[in-house]
Amino acid sequence: MATCSFTLTVKLRGATVTLQDPIVAIATAPGRGAVGIVRVSGHNLQSLTQALCARDLRPREATYTAFLDADGQAIDHGLALYFAAPHSFTGQDVLELQAHGGAVVLQLLIARCLQAAAQPDHAGRPLLPRLRLAQPGEFSERAFLNDKIDLTQAEAIADLIDASTEAAARSASRSLEGAFSQQVHRLRDALIDLRVLVEATLDFPEEDIDFLRQADASGQLASLQQQLAALLQRAQQGALLRDGIKVVIAGQPNVGKSSLLNALAGAELAIVTAVPGTTRDRVQQTIQIEGVPLHVIDTAGLRDSDDEVEKIGIGRAWDAIGDADVVLFLHDLSRMDAIDYEAADAGIATAIGLKMPKNMRLLEVWNKADVAPLTIPSTGLVVSAKTGAGLDALRRELLAVAGWQPAGQGTFIARARHLQALRRVKRSLTDAQHCLVSELPALDLLAETLRLAQNALNEITGEFTSDDLLGAIFSSFCIGK
Repeated sequence: MATCSFTLTVKLRGATVTLQDPIVAIATAPGRGAVGIVRVSGHNLQSLTQALCARDLRPREATYTAFLDADGQAIDHGLALYFAAPHSFTGQDVLELQAHGGAVVLQLLIARCLQAAAQPDHAGRPLLPRLRLAQPGEFSERAFLNDKIDLTQAEAIADLIDASTEAAARSASRSLEGAFSQQVHRLRDALIDLRVLVEATLDFPEEDIDFLRQADASGQLASLQQQLAALLQRAQQGALLRDGIKVVIAGQPNVGKSSLLNALAGAELAIVTAVPGTTRDRVQQTIQIEGVPLHVIDTAGLRDSDDEVEKIGIGRAWDAIGDADVVLFLHDLSRMDAIDYEAADAGIATAIGLKMPKNMRLLEVWNKADVAPLTIPSTGLVVSAKTGAGLDALRRELLAVAGWQPAGQGTFIARARHLQALRRVKRSLTDAQHCLVSELPALDLLAETLRLAQNALNEITGEFTSDDLLGAIFSSFCIGK
């Protein structure tokens, strides 16, 4: 793959930098550890390896050596690895120093790299001019800019690091290997074939040849829509694995909200008492069901209160409800026949309905089945947070309302921006179908809708992406990645 051979000065995340500047950073997590890594990327790093290790390094071969300070004294001993461009992660020369994982040692190595780079060579010029500390995600950004990885693979690096479940980690690994990109490229290639047919019809109107009908353009478009539907479904599953769903437990005081949170989490996270209003603030715990993260939030009981602290907690509860993906409206079976209780529940239901965004789901759950009367509600789920009865059915229902389907081996990680792009592709292909089936096909409009669909696909892999989007993506990475 080709590497960048130009020097480009840009405003990168608020700082003016040169993308060909050599960069250095600590690539391991802060704190004590067995091993710590300092990583350098740039062009012509051989002089730096001589200054640090007093020897040349064979490419792609680990060498045990001393890391020397300016006086030739050892800062530490460890492994040095040199990767010559373009055969490296960034596509530039890369030097990795694997030392003992102490914070002071790694900072000394960083300082020594910067000092050695500023030393004059035989001609009086700095060994490595402009060596600077890397910004968050800059190593991965260079890998993307040098065509070593595409944008979905770059994002998968961060998603693999941030994965909160095994299923999310495995899916991010598949995206890093290129599974998502391959699906997008396959769809894009088929779309390009259709665009070629449409453009040929536009370019040669004098030829009495119906390119579209002969090549079964309608069939090709239908096939594209089927491929897109399958890709969108898999991307939605991947987005669930990455982001999970926000589940808010809401209801009147003493219906068992905190007990239900504890039961789902399998730990005593929230205080449970018989005193109404015990929960004053939100308590959150992330659990997983079939690898899908569920961010479960216990809230203060919803009621009128004169207690200032409780009123603040109730206000926060309503805020959480407004931001939820799923609201578990918890009822108390032991009080279901009480007139005051039913009236309060009806008022809460009305208020929740007013706050519900279009994409939020409401799930009614009846708790305290262990002390329930014989009359069981015909709607909603019946559980006992105390005994665990009905919790498995509740877990399955939570996954169902979130749109989760049992994960196969081919699930890949996805982000909200990927889903947005795929939905734009879907709208463009729908518009293209309307153009194609009309009595007088609007070929100019058909060509434009297909072009927009391809641009949206290209945004996913980064082949057509704004600099602002790149800045937003890579600024969320770790330093050293």
